[in-house]
Amino acid sequence: MNSKQKKTMESIIKDPIQSNIEWVDIESLFCALGGKIIEGSGSRIRVKINGVRAVFHRPHPQKIADKGAVNSVRRFLENAGVDYDGI
Repeated sequence: MNSKQKKTMESIIKDPIQSNIEWVDIESLFCALGGKIIEGSGSRIRVKINGVRAVFHRPHPQKIADKGAVNSVRRFLENAGVDYDGI
């Protein structure tokens, strides 16, 4: 995981929930964590990490994830057993 991905992870787990995270950075983090991203129809993507799956919608026309999306990503990473301690 590079430094930008670590900063993205820190932003995702930070309280209060951040709303200034670019979606491409979140997708980059998914890949760094060994996730597999499958394109769906429209703006949907399917993500699988550690056998746990989730479906997300890419934000458009903005590139920034809103607080609800960041919260969903946070829950997904927790359910997938991603360890935050190494950050």
